[in-house]
Amino acid sequence: MADYREAPLATRPKTLDPNEYFNLSPEQRRAEEARGALRANLKRQYQLQLNNPHRKELIEDPALTRWVYARGNPYAHFRPTNKTSLLGAMFGVVPLFKHCSLLTRCLKEEQIKAGTLERKFSLSS
Repeated sequence: MADYREAPLATRPKTLDPNEYFNLSPEQRRAEEARGALRANLKRQYQLQLNNPHRKELIEDPALTRWVYARGNPYAHFRPTNKTSLLGAMFGVVPLFKHCSLLTRCLKEEQIKAGTLERKFSLSS
């Protein structure tokens, strides 16, 4: 636990926070044990269904169903954060401005070569 350094964009996991891990009240411990028992029971039921040799129906995993739905509908479950905003700016907005400046520079260079560019501060005339 001493070697763990927090990431700048992530929170510390509850299992690594000493205040949350060691200083639990008895009711919080009971609640966590109840959640653990519920998870173990669900896992046991799923394993029984999965390993049933006489099974003829499809086993439906609710977590897998939720994951497939979320993958199929990404915009309904999108949450804007600092990281997604930065990535959107880097890969969406910055390239547009770079291409625009490159295009105007190329057009200006062609006008200079053709001699048709009207310069405001011309030193040669």
